[in-house]
Amino acid sequence: MAVPDELAPFDTKASSQIPSLAGDATALPPDRRRQLRQLAQSLPRHNRTQPTPPPPAHEQYQPSHGALLVHMLGNRNLNWTASAKTLYHLTGRLLASSTIGAIGHGRKEVTPDLLADFAILLGIPAHDLAALTGIDPPDQTPPQNQAAADVAELIWDIRSLTAAQVQHISDNARALQQD
Repeated sequence: MAVPDELAPFDTKASSQIPSLAGDATALPPDRRRQLRQLAQSLPRHNRTQPTPPPPAHEQYQPSHGALLVHMLGNRNLNWTASAKTLYHLTGRLLASSTIGAIGHGRKEVTPDLLADFAILLGIPAHDLAALTGIDPPDQTPPQNQAAADVAELIWDIRSLTAAQVQHISDNARALQQD
């Protein structure tokens, strides 16, 4: 199903900025991450003047568990490359962007451990994500990483911003590291 326009990412050009923002934000103390979220939430949202374009052909998937996960990443303005890089910043898991595509196309199995890492990136409890996808949950979920959880929420907050606004937030994240 297509994502309603009001929930779809506003500016796909912002996707390329998310990994560095995630890396900078995870290095901040909790109060500074909270400041970033408040900044993101305070910025004006722009009305769409045109409907959301359909995804490119290579990002159109047959229904599968992996397709659901990759669509959920796309709802957060994370394309394959941004997903792979941001996943690394939040979990330490190193995947190629083509592996994200292979997951979406059902050519790469989503293991319970990989599901747990996707849960961190998506900001959804692993057992809830397991229930949505039908993929077995991990035997043990990783300990709660509050920085990763905060950044997952920030990624959700910025999906409706322009690339310039996301750059502004990213600049603030770097400045907050210097203070």
